Amino acid sequence: MSSSYELLQRCYNSVREKIDFKPQIALVLGSGLGDYAEGIQIQATLDYHEIEGFPVSTVMGHKGRFIFGYVKGVPVVIMQGRVHYYEGYSMEQVVLPIRLMGQMGAKVLFLTNASGGINWDFQAGDFMLITGQIASFVPSPLIGPNIEELGVRFPDMSEIYRKDLQNIIRDTAKRLGILLKEGTYIQFTGPAYESPEEIRMARALGADAVGMSTACEAVAANHMGMKICGISCVTNLACGITDQPLTHAEVKETADRVAPLFKQLVTESIVMIDQEMKRG
Repeated sequence: MSSSYELLQRCYNSVREKIDFKPQIALVLGSGLGDYAEGIQIQATLDYHEIEGFPVSTVMGHKGRFIFGYVKGVPVVIMQGRVHYYEGYSMEQVVLPIRLMGQMGAKVLFLTNASGGINWDFQAGDFMLITGQIASFVPSPLIGPNIEELGVRFPDMSEIYRKDLQNIIRDTAKRLGILLKEGTYIQFTGPAYESPEEIRMARALGADAVGMSTACEAVAANHMGMKICGISCVTNLACGITDQPLTHAEVKETADRVAPLFKQLVTESIVMIDQEMKRG
C-alpha cells in the first residue's frame, strides 16, 4: 500500500469516526461561490482541520470545511473552500479532498470555479460550461507511484467532462432561461494573475477561460472513475482584454452579483443528474 493511499485511508477513517453520510454527488465551490452551501438542507459540517493529515485552505473567502446534506433530496458533500497548488501544498495534497469525497461514495464530481475570460465573446458574470481542459501548465497529480487501489497507471483522458452530464446542464440552463457559454478551461499555477502575453498564448492554445484550480482535480477524479462536470463563473476578463488591473475583490464582487442564478443552475442540474443516475 502506497503512502498516498495510506494517508487517504487515514483521512477517510477520521471522517467516518465523526460522520456517517454517503453522498451521491460531490460539489466543489469556487471563489465567491461558497455561500451556496448555506442554503441546502445541512446534516453535518466538518472543518478540514478536524481531519487527520488533511490540508487546510488559506485563501480569503474559502471557509475550509465539508458540508454534508441534501439538495432537494439528493445526498451531497460540498467542499466549501478548496486548497490550491499556489498555497504551497503538493499536488498530491491538492487533490486529496477530491479522492476523499470519492472514497466517501460520491459517483459524480461537480466542479465550479471563478475564472478569467479569455474568449473575446465572454464578459464578467457569464457562466461557462466546461467542455474540456488544458492541465499542461501544472504538475499532474498522478506523478509518482500509481495508487492501484484508485485507478490504472495510464488513464484515458478523452472525455474528462462527461458529455451526458454536459447535456443535462445545457438543458437545465435552457429551461431556466440562464445564458450558458461553453469552452475550454486552462489552469495555471498562480497566485499571480497572468500576463497579457500568457493570455495570448492560452488563447492560441484554444482556451476560453483561465484559473488556478479545477483541472488537476478533474484529472485525479477521472483517474478514480468519477463522472465529472463543471461550470466556471467568469468573474473578470483576463489580462490584456481590458486595461483594468485584476483584483481578488473584483472576483468576489462579480461572483456575489451572479450568485442567485448560479444557485438556481447548480441546484436544478444536481437534481437532474441524480434522476439520470437513478435511471441508468
